[in-house]
Amino acid sequence: MKRFLIFSMLFIILATTCITNMAFTCNAAEIDITSKSAALVDYSSGEILFEKNATEHLPIASMVKMMTILLTLEEFEKGNLSENTMITTSENASGMGGSQVFIDPYVEYSAGDLLKSVIVASGNDASVALAEHISGSEQTFVKRMNDKAKELGMNDTNYVNCTGLPAPEQYSCAKDCAIVLKQVCGYELYHKYSTIWMDELIHPSGRKTELVNTNRLVRYYEGCEGGKTGSTNEAGCCLSASAKRGGMRLISVIIGANNSQTRFNECSKLFNYGFANFENHTILDNNISLSNLPVNKGKIENVEVYASEGYSVVTRKGDENGYNVEYQLPKKVNAPTKEGEVVGKAIISKDGQVMQEIDIIVKIAIDKLSYIDCAKKIISKW
Repeated sequence: MKRFLIFSMLFIILATTCITNMAFTCNAAEIDITSKSAALVDYSSGEILFEKNATEHLPIASMVKMMTILLTLEEFEKGNLSENTMITTSENASGMGGSQVFIDPYVEYSAGDLLKSVIVASGNDASVALAEHISGSEQTFVKRMNDKAKELGMNDTNYVNCTGLPAPEQYSCAKDCAIVLKQVCGYELYHKYSTIWMDELIHPSGRKTELVNTNRLVRYYEGCEGGKTGSTNEAGCCLSASAKRGGMRLISVIIGANNSQTRFNECSKLFNYGFANFENHTILDNNISLSNLPVNKGKIENVEVYASEGYSVVTRKGDENGYNVEYQLPKKVNAPTKEGEVVGKAIISKDGQVMQEIDIIVKIAIDKLSYIDCAKKIISKW
């Protein structure tokens, strides 16, 4: 009898778990995706809402350039590049085949124009020009690409070049493509160029090259704010794109579609599924003050405290999110403090289980009162 009862309880637990998982899987299975691989990811939480062979190693063609774009954007953020930085091109860069913007060798282009040419028109030549300027050679730049991939947890990716031109040992997967696009979407400079439909590159000689966005969804899908296409005989037709509606941003990846139209259709299909069935909940916003605490022996009397990072979740529409936040805060903040100093914790739990602990910080440095400051304060109050 005991064995029977134990077996029955285990069966009930396993059955409940399977039903929960199956409910999600069955709904996702309603999407007919014919491409080799696909993924739909919620930007804020990183949750995968749909996947098909999402970690399979596949060639991704020009979607490789998303990592080229990310490393270039980091150089802008560090101050090593500005949009007006002039970059001298090489014969090697100008001679790149495939998609190109026909840059001239041994002349200067602005870093802004080269970046725009990569984001909008997927220029192989512009990609190599940026790589050579940033790292000295494309080969050295590719090492940085792989190092960054490891840093981001992209365990199913290996880069061989910065363009996506066919190479036997170069591969990635839908999940990793979503990771790198998620990073790129965090840069305002990227969005300055990613939604351009048509533009032109004016060469130093005065010659003009028309730039047309390879991602048609930026014009034809409501809320699409950027992405990257890719197409070779080996990779098929690929697309990674992001779209935002209301407070929700989604990332959709398609690899190995049979033709160009299919990749756009199936990417749109994933977006439609995500926006129709899910919603985003901000559990903790790191831009909103959590409390105004008194300061002990500081040059200011009170200080606002914030979460060191935000926390968001995604749920099916109509479902309760079930999350609770407990704040552990001191009665006072003792001066002196440094900018970003930890003063407490936010404990996020769901149904009684701790999901994550996030530091609570002060965003400003607080100097301690000197003896002279104390004397002035006493005299002032007196």
